[in-house]
Amino acid sequence: QVQLVESGGGSVQAGGSLRLSCAASGYTSTTYMAWFRQAPGKEREGVAGLSGGGGSTWYTDSVKGRFTISQDNAKTTLYLQMKSLKQEDSAMYYCAACPSDRALRLPLRKADFGCWGQGTQVTVSS
Repeated sequence: QVQLVESGGGSVQAGGSLRLSCAASGYTSTTYMAWFRQAPGKEREGVAGLSGGGGSTWYTDSVKGRFTISQDNAKTTLYLQMKSLKQEDSAMYYCAACPSDRALRLPLRKADFGCWGQGTQVTVSS
């Protein structure tokens, strides 16, 4: 059974940085993994994705150049380094795994992932 546990969220001023972590267990290390976020009253949106081998990444346009997705060598922890944070980045951030058998659609979609963590809150103030 796949388990995903996020950490690293918090409150930060605009322009600041945070690094989110997702401790993963019970999954195949070659699976595609991703970060999503959901702000109050909004749909959950894909933020960044990483292929199982780590050779391919995807970012939603609003975070390109500011966020970096990565994985440790043991492939047990997924990271999201966030820099130059903006108020609009405030949301609950979720780690996702267990992609569906069909080809992933871009932008990444919640429906294409079957395993989720509980989320970690990121709040960016002015």
